[in-house]
Amino acid sequence: MKSDMYSKHAEKYDAAVQNNIYNAHLERPSLQAMLGDLTGCHILDLGCGTGVYAEYLFDQGAKKVTCVDYSQDMIDLVTNKLGAEFGHRMTAYAQDITIGLPSESSNSLDVIICPLVLHYIKDLTPLFAEVNRVLKLGGYMVFSTHHPFVDFECSLSGNYFEQERVTETWNTIGEPVEVTFYRRSLTDIMAAITASGLAVTQLTEGKVDEKAKTISAETYEHLSKNPNFLFVKCQKLA
Repeated sequence: MKSDMYSKHAEKYDAAVQNNIYNAHLERPSLQAMLGDLTGCHILDLGCGTGVYAEYLFDQGAKKVTCVDYSQDMIDLVTNKLGAEFGHRMTAYAQDITIGLPSESSNSLDVIICPLVLHYIKDLTPLFAEVNRVLKLGGYMVFSTHHPFVDFECSLSGNYFEQERVTETWNTIGEPVEVTFYRRSLTDIMAAITASGLAVTQLTEGKVDEKAKTISAETYEHLSKNPNFLFVKCQKLA
Protein backbone atom coordinates (compact mmCIF):
# COMPACT_ATOMS: atom_id res chain seq x y z
CA MET A 1 0.00 0.00 0.00
CA LYS A 2 1.46 3.34 -1.06
CA SER A 3 2.43 5.90 1.58
CA ASP A 4 4.39 9.16 1.43
CA MET A 5 6.40 7.78 4.35
CA TYR A 6 8.19 5.38 1.99
CA SER A 7 8.29 7.52 -1.15
CA LYS A 8 8.21 11.28 -0.69
CA HIS A 9 9.96 10.98 2.69
CA ALA A 10 12.20 8.00 1.86
CA GLU A 11 15.47 9.71 2.82
CA LYS A 12 14.05 11.01 6.10
CA TYR A 13 12.72 7.54 6.86
CA ASP A 14 16.15 6.05 6.19
CA ALA A 15 17.75 8.46 8.65
CA ALA A 16 15.05 7.86 11.27
CA VAL A 17 15.26 4.05 11.37
CA GLN A 18 19.02 3.85 11.76
CA ASN A 19 18.89 4.23 15.54
CA ASN A 20 15.31 4.67 16.70
CA ILE A 21 13.67 2.48 19.33
CA TYR A 22 10.98 0.65 17.39
CA ASN A 23 13.05 -0.29 14.34
CA ALA A 24 16.67 -0.39 15.50
CA HIS A 25 16.23 -1.60 19.08
CA LEU A 26 13.10 -3.76 18.92
CA GLU A 27 12.18 -4.96 15.43
CA ARG A 28 15.61 -5.60 13.89
CA PRO A 29 17.31 -7.42 16.77
CA SER A 30 14.19 -9.53 17.36
CA LEU A 31 13.89 -10.62 13.72
CA GLN A 32 17.64 -11.13 13.33
CA ALA A 33 17.60 -13.45 16.34
CA MET A 34 15.37 -15.82 14.34
CA LEU A 35 17.85 -16.18 11.47
CA GLY A 36 20.24 -19.09 11.26
CA ASP A 37 23.65 -19.21 9.59
CA LEU A 38 23.34 -17.18 6.38
CA THR A 39 26.71 -18.06 4.88
CA GLY A 40 26.36 -18.76 1.17
CA CYS A 41 22.59 -18.21 1.15
CA HIS A 42 20.46 -16.63 -1.56
CA ILE A 43 18.09 -14.35 0.35
CA LEU A 44 15.03 -12.37 -0.70
CA ASP A 45 14.61 -9.12 1.25
CA LEU A 46 10.89 -8.60 0.76
CA GLY A 47 9.95 -5.03 1.54
CA CYS A 48 13.62 -4.07 1.67
CA GLY A 49 13.04 -0.43 2.56
CA THR A 50 16.28 1.55 2.60
CA GLY A 51 18.59 -1.46 2.66
CA VAL A 52 19.32 -1.69 6.37
CA TYR A 53 18.63 -5.42 6.37
CA ALA A 54 20.39 -6.04 3.05
CA GLU A 55 23.61 -4.63 4.46
CA TYR A 56 23.25 -6.85 7.52
CA LEU A 57 22.63 -9.93 5.36
CA PHE A 58 25.81 -9.34 3.37
CA ASP A 59 27.75 -8.84 6.62
CA GLN A 60 26.42 -12.24 7.75
CA GLY A 61 27.84 -13.98 4.67
CA ALA A 62 24.90 -14.04 2.25
CA LYS A 63 26.00 -15.02 -1.25
CA LYS A 64 23.23 -13.11 -2.99
CA VAL A 65 20.49 -10.75 -1.83
CA THR A 66 17.47 -9.80 -3.92
CA CYS A 67 15.82 -6.60 -2.69
CA VAL A 68 12.18 -5.96 -3.56
CA ASP A 69 10.03 -3.02 -2.47
CA TYR A 70 6.82 -1.36 -3.62
CA SER A 71 8.56 2.02 -3.57
CA GLN A 72 10.98 2.90 -6.37
CA ASP A 73 12.39 5.59 -4.07
CA MET A 74 13.43 2.89 -1.60
CA ILE A 75 14.99 0.80 -4.38
CA ASP A 76 16.96 3.84 -5.54
CA LEU A 77 18.26 4.34 -2.00
CA VAL A 78 19.32 0.69 -1.71
CA THR A 79 21.08 0.80 -5.07
CA ASN A 80 22.89 4.05 -4.26
CA LYS A 81 23.98 2.85 -0.82
CA LEU A 82 25.01 -0.72 -1.59
CA GLY A 83 25.38 -1.01 -5.35
CA ALA A 84 29.06 -0.04 -5.55
CA GLU A 85 30.14 -2.57 -2.92
CA PHE A 86 27.68 -5.40 -3.44
CA GLY A 87 26.30 -4.80 -6.94
CA HIS A 88 27.62 -8.09 -8.30
CA ARG A 89 25.79 -9.97 -5.52
CA MET A 90 22.64 -7.85 -5.29
CA THR A 91 19.52 -7.47 -7.39
CA ALA A 92 17.02 -4.71 -6.58
CA TYR A 93 13.71 -3.90 -8.19
CA ALA A 94 10.38 -2.25 -7.40
CA GLN A 95 7.21 -4.33 -7.51
CA ASP A 96 3.80 -4.65 -5.91
CA ILE A 97 4.14 -7.98 -4.07
CA THR A 98 0.38 -8.45 -3.89
CA ILE A 99 0.68 -9.80 -7.44
CA GLY A 100 3.15 -12.44 -6.25
CA LEU A 101 6.81 -12.94 -7.06
CA PRO A 102 6.80 -13.47 -10.84
CA SER A 103 10.47 -12.53 -11.27
CA GLU A 104 11.66 -15.22 -8.83
CA SER A 105 12.18 -18.82 -9.92
CA SER A 106 10.57 -21.75 -8.12
CA ASN A 107 12.72 -23.51 -5.49
CA SER A 108 15.44 -20.86 -5.76
CA LEU A 109 15.69 -19.16 -2.36
CA ASP A 110 17.22 -20.28 0.93
CA VAL A 111 15.73 -17.54 3.10
CA ILE A 112 13.11 -14.80 2.81
CA ILE A 113 12.90 -11.91 5.26
CA CYS A 114 9.87 -9.64 5.33
CA PRO A 115 10.16 -6.89 7.97
CA LEU A 116 7.05 -4.87 8.83
CA VAL A 117 5.34 -5.30 5.47
CA LEU A 118 2.45 -7.75 5.78
CA HIS A 119 0.10 -5.31 7.53
CA TYR A 120 0.03 -3.28 4.28
CA ILE A 121 -1.34 -6.23 2.30
CA LYS A 122 -5.07 -6.94 2.23
CA ASP A 123 -4.95 -10.64 1.28
CA LEU A 124 -1.98 -12.61 2.61
CA THR A 125 -2.91 -16.01 1.19
CA PRO A 126 -1.60 -15.49 -2.38
CA LEU A 127 1.68 -14.07 -1.10
CA PHE A 128 2.38 -17.02 1.20
CA ALA A 129 1.57 -19.38 -1.67
CA GLU A 130 4.27 -17.62 -3.70
CA VAL A 131 6.68 -17.80 -0.76
CA ASN A 132 6.18 -21.55 -0.67
CA ARG A 133 6.79 -21.75 -4.42
CA VAL A 134 10.09 -19.85 -4.48
CA LEU A 135 11.65 -21.33 -1.33
CA LYS A 136 13.92 -24.33 -1.62
CA LEU A 137 12.92 -27.43 0.37
CA GLY A 138 14.02 -26.72 3.93
CA GLY A 139 14.15 -22.98 3.27
CA TYR A 140 12.32 -20.55 5.53
CA MET A 141 10.75 -17.13 5.82
CA VAL A 142 10.94 -14.85 8.83
CA PHE A 143 8.65 -11.86 9.08
CA SER A 144 7.57 -9.18 11.50
CA THR A 145 4.22 -7.45 11.54
CA HIS A 146 1.96 -5.44 13.81
CA HIS A 147 0.88 -7.38 16.87
CA PRO A 148 -2.85 -8.19 16.50
CA PHE A 149 -3.48 -7.42 20.17
CA VAL A 150 -2.04 -3.92 19.79
CA ASP A 151 -3.82 -3.19 16.51
CA PHE A 152 -7.15 -4.16 18.06
CA GLU A 153 -6.95 -0.87 19.94
CA CYS A 154 -7.51 0.80 16.54
CA SER A 155 -10.65 -1.20 15.78
CA LEU A 156 -13.76 0.72 14.83
CA SER A 157 -15.98 -2.37 14.77
CA GLY A 158 -14.97 -3.76 18.17
CA ASN A 159 -14.74 -7.19 16.54
CA TYR A 160 -11.25 -8.62 16.94
CA PHE A 161 -11.83 -11.23 14.22
CA GLU A 162 -12.91 -8.71 11.57
CA GLN A 163 -10.23 -7.46 9.18
CA GLU A 164 -10.25 -3.66 9.05
CA ARG A 165 -8.46 -0.97 7.08
CA VAL A 166 -6.95 1.52 9.50
CA THR A 167 -5.51 4.98 8.84
CA GLU A 168 -3.28 6.62 11.43
CA THR A 169 -0.86 9.52 11.63
CA TRP A 170 2.68 8.51 12.60
CA ASN A 171 5.58 10.70 13.64
CA THR A 172 8.38 8.31 12.64
CA ILE A 173 10.33 10.90 10.65
CA GLY A 174 9.82 13.83 13.01
CA GLU A 175 6.71 15.16 11.29
CA PRO A 176 3.19 13.73 10.99
CA VAL A 177 2.62 11.39 8.03
CA GLU A 178 -0.62 9.51 7.31
CA VAL A 179 -0.22 5.73 7.02
CA THR A 180 -2.88 3.15 6.11
CA PHE A 181 -2.66 -0.56 6.98
CA TYR A 182 -4.84 -3.62 7.61
CA ARG A 183 -5.71 -4.87 11.08
CA ARG A 184 -6.25 -8.63 11.33
CA SER A 185 -6.42 -11.42 13.90
CA LEU A 186 -3.68 -13.90 14.72
CA THR A 187 -6.02 -16.58 13.37
CA ASP A 188 -6.03 -14.91 9.94
CA ILE A 189 -2.23 -14.66 9.86
CA MET A 190 -1.74 -18.31 10.82
CA ALA A 191 -4.43 -19.49 8.39
CA ALA A 192 -2.72 -17.74 5.47
CA ILE A 193 0.59 -19.39 6.33
CA THR A 194 -0.71 -22.92 6.80
CA ALA A 195 -2.97 -22.74 3.72
CA SER A 196 0.19 -22.32 1.65
CA GLY A 197 1.72 -25.51 3.00
CA LEU A 198 4.34 -23.73 5.10
CA ALA A 199 4.89 -24.83 8.70
CA VAL A 200 5.23 -22.32 11.54
CA THR A 201 8.41 -23.29 13.39
CA GLN A 202 8.87 -20.28 15.68
CA LEU A 203 6.75 -17.41 16.99
CA THR A 204 7.90 -14.66 19.32
CA GLU A 205 6.77 -11.21 20.39
CA GLY A 206 10.27 -9.75 20.38
CA LYS A 207 12.40 -8.11 23.04
CA VAL A 208 13.43 -4.49 23.24
CA ASP A 209 17.19 -3.94 23.50
CA GLU A 210 18.45 -2.21 26.64
CA LYS A 211 20.18 0.36 24.41
CA ALA A 212 16.71 1.86 23.97
CA LYS A 213 16.94 3.19 27.54
CA THR A 214 19.35 5.89 26.38
CA ILE A 215 16.78 7.17 23.88
CA SER A 216 13.67 7.01 26.08
CA ALA A 217 13.51 5.27 29.43
CA GLU A 218 9.71 5.61 29.39
CA THR A 219 9.31 3.92 25.98
CA TYR A 220 11.79 1.22 26.95
CA GLU A 221 9.80 0.50 30.10
CA HIS A 222 6.56 0.29 28.12
CA LEU A 223 7.98 -2.05 25.47
CA SER A 224 9.52 -4.24 28.16
CA LYS A 225 6.04 -4.96 29.50
CA ASN A 226 3.79 -4.70 26.44
CA PRO A 227 3.86 -6.36 22.99
CA ASN A 228 4.18 -4.25 19.86
CA PHE A 229 5.23 -6.54 17.00
CA LEU A 230 4.79 -10.21 16.15
CA PHE A 231 7.68 -12.29 14.75
CA VAL A 232 7.11 -15.55 12.88
CA LYS A 233 9.36 -18.14 11.22
CA CYS A 234 7.72 -20.46 8.71
CA GLN A 235 9.46 -23.24 6.79
CA LYS A 236 9.00 -25.23 3.61
CA LEU A 237 9.21 -28.79 4.92
CA ALA A 238 7.53 -30.67 2.07
